[in-house]
Amino acid sequence: MRTAVALFAATALLTAGATAASAAQFVGLGDSYAAGPLIPNQSLNPLGCLRSDKNYAHLSAAQLGKSLSDVSCSGATTEDMAASQNVTPGPANPPQLNALSVSTQTVTLSIGGNDIGFTSIIENCASPTPFGKPCQDKYNSGGVDQLAARINATAPKVAAVIQGIHTRAPSARVLVIAYEPILPETGSGCWPQVPLAWADVPYLRATQKRLNTMLANVAAANGARYVDTYTASIGHDSCKSSSVRWVEPLIPGNTAAPFHPNARGMAGITPTVVAAAS
Repeated sequence: MRTAVALFAATALLTAGATAASAAQFVGLGDSYAAGPLIPNQSLNPLGCLRSDKNYAHLSAAQLGKSLSDVSCSGATTEDMAASQNVTPGPANPPQLNALSVSTQTVTLSIGGNDIGFTSIIENCASPTPFGKPCQDKYNSGGVDQLAARINATAPKVAAVIQGIHTRAPSARVLVIAYEPILPETGSGCWPQVPLAWADVPYLRATQKRLNTMLANVAAANGARYVDTYTASIGHDSCKSSSVRWVEPLIPGNTAAPFHPNARGMAGITPTVVAAAS
């Protein structure tokens, strides 16, 4: 068994050395907030990842003059960084960390939202009326904030991903990207454009901020740099008009997925990413 492990390790090192010279300088990792679902033009490799050639990794790498390998994939969790991710249509997206090498100089990472159940939270918190607090009734009753607990449980997983990046790309600057604000910085939202009950909006706004705070703390503790694209995006949330917002509401007015960044949002946060990478 030890001989087999040693042989595997040696083979991996040789493979890494052989491919390093041709490896990309900039590697984009992460979930749909990195990939840019439905933003034209969409990659066919694989189509199921819903990856745009106008996402912030593409735009940032171009501005920095660096070669890019963007392997981000909608629906990705921390587990999909080191394991293949099944997508529809396929084929599967390979482990995202495979894109890294000793030649990698810059890595961007958007991850954690799917670990806490982003899609199911949106679905469960959507309300047919602006009254009541159905989201808090589901996730924050009995004195236990389930979403806060999920965020806490995700922290060591994000830390492991960052450490995995350092192992494979020891010279790279690792940038952990914040999630852009879905909701306005103040107030009770914009039901029905974003169909969340008025009383639930502050809770969900605080939850997204808690997620970003966790990412900032984990980045700082693991030799990475947190990129505060949340602050850079304030005033461009999904309650704004279609010509102003960077994140789309339930019914998009721009070509992008609901509750995800649009092309304007990707372009809008790119200067913040480029500054952090420089």
